Amino acid sequence: MDFQRILIFMGLAITGYLLILAWQDDYGQRSTVDDPLTTESTPSFEATPAPASASSQTVPASDFIPQTNASSNQSSPNIASTQRLETILVETDVLEVQISLLGGDIVSVDLPKYPADLAEPDRALKLIDSRNQYSSQSGLIGPSGIDKDGKRPLFMSQQRRYALNDGRDELKVMLTLEEPTQAGLLVQKVMTFKRSDYLVEVDYQLINQSSYSAQVAFFGQIKRDGNTPLFQVDNAMGLQPFLGGATRNEEERYSKIDLSDLEEDPYQQDFVGGYMAFLQHYFLSAWAPPQDESVRYYARQLTKGQSVENSTYVLGYTSTLKDIPPGQELTLGGSFYVGPKDQARLAEISDGLDLTVDYGFLWFIAQPLFAALTWIHSKVDNWGIAIILLTIGVKTLLYPLSAASFKSMAKMRKLQPEMARLKERFGEDRQKFSQAMMELYKKEGANPLGGCLPILLQMPVFLALYWTLMESVELRHAPFILWIDDLSVMDPWFVLPILMGISMYLTQMMQPEPPDPIQAKVFKFMPIMFTFLFLWFPSGLVLYWLINNILSVLQQLYVTRQLEKSPRS
Repeated sequence: MDFQRILIFMGLAITGYLLILAWQDDYGQRSTVDDPLTTESTPSFEATPAPASASSQTVPASDFIPQTNASSNQSSPNIASTQRLETILVETDVLEVQISLLGGDIVSVDLPKYPADLAEPDRALKLIDSRNQYSSQSGLIGPSGIDKDGKRPLFMSQQRRYALNDGRDELKVMLTLEEPTQAGLLVQKVMTFKRSDYLVEVDYQLINQSSYSAQVAFFGQIKRDGNTPLFQVDNAMGLQPFLGGATRNEEERYSKIDLSDLEEDPYQQDFVGGYMAFLQHYFLSAWAPPQDESVRYYARQLTKGQSVENSTYVLGYTSTLKDIPPGQELTLGGSFYVGPKDQARLAEISDGLDLTVDYGFLWFIAQPLFAALTWIHSKVDNWGIAIILLTIGVKTLLYPLSAASFKSMAKMRKLQPEMARLKERFGEDRQKFSQAMMELYKKEGANPLGGCLPILLQMPVFLALYWTLMESVELRHAPFILWIDDLSVMDPWFVLPILMGISMYLTQMMQPEPPDPIQAKVFKFMPIMFTFLFLWFPSGLVLYWLINNILSVLQQLYVTRQLEKSPRS
């Protein structure tokens, strides 16, 4: 029995199986809708009354989770008529944001630093847009709140356009209510933008001018339907990245929320700090409260359609009820991030938010690989060359272990003529043939299991790099050379997968042929199968495997020649 070949085959099969599982988990198929919704309804909010016994205390956030209705009929006519007309534009070096004066919600976000498509480099990627019913909503609820009874407040702004000009690092956009509320509150909504930052600070500055205490709670939530992102281009296999929510809880720093689960099982949990995010490929939006504050996170289906794509969802949090004594002031709010999955910046905002760059169960390998890849790129300024140099580095580190395996394979290949004679001698007596073969291995110092070690060592690195290349926004639209202008998508001409298949065939030719003819045929088919599988993989990942195979061939040639020169070989 050729244990070496069996284990190598098992290693390759397990690698392929794990890749398929990872691919299906991150890129599960979802039907698409030809005509995405192009209208957005006016959201309305109702605060559930607090228990009478808690009227003078801080009430758990669950009593004030905003209930968003499906239609705009509950809004007053004068507010509803201004929803689409009254918006202001805020421009920074990295954000172009439209804010509705109805509620002060963010209803559109463009990212100038990220083109929607390589063919149109000047067209900014639109992350938040009404075509996905996508918006970021925030407000005040509770007994003295301004977002209740099915209505949103209508703010005023001194300007219709704000720009973060040169020489300024911060921009504050002030939205004010024309008159105090019925509860006697003066309300000003302040949204702070900073240069080169995708984080927006949202604060409510409140002054209680009445002779009674006022009680309010802040909420921040993301509203969206289940349609795929507007800019996303699916490959030939129709595979799509994960689209849904993510949050922090007691058990996990990063926990996914599948939209399809929210119809039957709405999410709700109290936590100190944390975040609530909506994820798509490479980008996200997320609300994060002050990290020392206890809040209640929630996620639920807002309107039910025929499918996930046709349904809308809200994901967010509410703070505890805050008491404002007569004549006193209070500022409360949260942080809203809208942009790329920048691990370093996300980690600064909330613990675990950086894990939305989902590297899977091998994150402890993927993160050092990404750090090394980023460092190399800072020196060579080409992600393709950085991948090549990273592959060389990984192979160099693994060489002391791989050399023993290559040496074992070289010895096994050298024993092929003797094994053929043993097979001819013992014929169909497989038991005697196996005994004689093991004695031959022992005599010559060959290890039939040693040849599978390189594959087993490469499996976790390969899988970790797979997630690294699929999740790192830095590689989006990253060019390499010639026809490869985006390492994050498949090779448009299939050149790299074909070269990878050839290199895999050469690697196989240098290994000893198994005595079993069925095994031999299966292994000859493996390069073809993997070539077909790799046709739709990101070209950066195929580049890694191609370079890895070439280095394996070179290392095998080196070890074989060293053995041939040895007098005891």
